[in-house]
Amino acid sequence: MAPIATADITTASVKLLPEPENALATAPKGDWRAELRENGYAVIKGAIPRERALAYQQKAREWLKSFGNDELDYNNPDTWVAKNLPVQSSINTFSSYAIAHEKFMWDARMEPGVVDAFAQIWGTDELLVSFDSLNVTFPNRKDMPRKGAWEHVDQSPLRRGTHCIQGIINLSTAGPEDGGLVVYPGSHKYHDEFFDTKTEASTWGPKDLYWFHPEQLAWFEAKGVRPHKVCADIGDVIVWDSRTIHYGAEPTEASNTIRTVIYAAYSPAKLASSETLEKKAEVFKKYGGTTHWPHDNVVIRKYQTMLPDGTRDPRDREQPLELPEMTDRLLKLAGVKPY
Repeated sequence: MAPIATADITTASVKLLPEPENALATAPKGDWRAELRENGYAVIKGAIPRERALAYQQKAREWLKSFGNDELDYNNPDTWVAKNLPVQSSINTFSSYAIAHEKFMWDARMEPGVVDAFAQIWGTDELLVSFDSLNVTFPNRKDMPRKGAWEHVDQSPLRRGTHCIQGIINLSTAGPEDGGLVVYPGSHKYHDEFFDTKTEASTWGPKDLYWFHPEQLAWFEAKGVRPHKVCADIGDVIVWDSRTIHYGAEPTEASNTIRTVIYAAYSPAKLASSETLEKKAEVFKKYGGTTHWPHDNVVIRKYQTMLPDGTRDPRDREQPLELPEMTDRLLKLAGVKPY
């Protein structure tokens, strides 16, 4: 989609993308999909058996230790500092070093309970998955200032309705004091009204990201929309509509939980253009990562991990430490092989 260049665009003249087909509208009351439809988020309990989720957590910890950082001790908070960790793409998130394609990442993404949940959302099991990040959040780090709220949505106002459902695979407990997802329940219902009445259509573009200012959040709060910390257990999956205002909260000083989660989103393969599938296959070939979107927003980048001084990390990797098994199911989810 070409960027909008005209300065005097009106809402009526903007080409809006309609909502793709999904199974949320018919979900009965009491179904978690009805909660997703009404609240903009839901928690799917026990999507992964606890024992397997803990095994993935252990794999994530082994991966962090695989960079020769012997000083990192999960039982010693004094060692939870940047010099003992691989480079993070953003606070607490790891998306370099081919992490998106480590075997444990793919094994978690391909868990039947996870894939089936998104199949129930979209009404099809012919899905694509994002090549997303690993988040390991150490509580009360001594070398980093506490980050405040950073409320945003991951969907352009050009798209109307449900276009992307994001997901978090919980490999640790997300309690009230722990790091985790904060959502504004019901904010997705006001997505169109906010952009149509509180922003200028001339400022819209195809980028699926919008950051909110405090005065804009006040508009939502006046409608009764308030922030809510999502709690979940090991093996649960949190899903939310990309129009739902959200952010990742830092753990409070009362937390001692090392948050460990995998971001994973799935959408119907039929939503991806042939050009996007070609790009996705190229990213997969290079063991690269994508955004939260499985079927769009795929960009081919130079996949190098840079240190703060601008040089390439000598620990950088061009392929995963442990390659996944390239099964038929994996290749289809990756968008490399057609359904």
